[in-house]
Amino acid sequence: MADYIKDIRSKVGHNPIILNFAGGILVNAKNEFLLQKRSDFKLWGLPGGAIEFGETAMEACIREFKEETGLDVEISKLLGVSTNFIQDYPNGDEAQSILIMFVVNKVNKEISFTDNETLDLDYFSFNHLPKLFNEQHIHAINNYYLGNYPYYE
Repeated sequence: MADYIKDIRSKVGHNPIILNFAGGILVNAKNEFLLQKRSDFKLWGLPGGAIEFGETAMEACIREFKEETGLDVEISKLLGVSTNFIQDYPNGDEAQSILIMFVVNKVNKEISFTDNETLDLDYFSFNHLPKLFNEQHIHAINNYYLGNYPYYE
């Protein structure tokens, strides 16, 4: 299925649904987090996205990093799982977000994006994070920074 969410939304409209997402934390040598400025919220978040039908969470994380950052990454370890958040989207969609987060290492060094979901990419220190679009991403960063993983909530 080419676009699972689009297919589901064509049937249910903006009604609340449960969606599964995967993403990752990538830190540089300065222990700064790579963040993506998203085109839908116009705010920052961790790279990641929806798991497509038939795809594993690990495959989705790797695919989303490539699409949104141009980076090839490998999964290092499980960061955590978050299941307790309802996300309201600017287009009126509502979903309970099941988020599986990984710690990732980059395989190539070239950051580039042509994805229409990404407005910008940059590294930020823990003490100078921009406003993030999603509470789950804040929890993931906090748990990583505190060494509290794998976590679940």
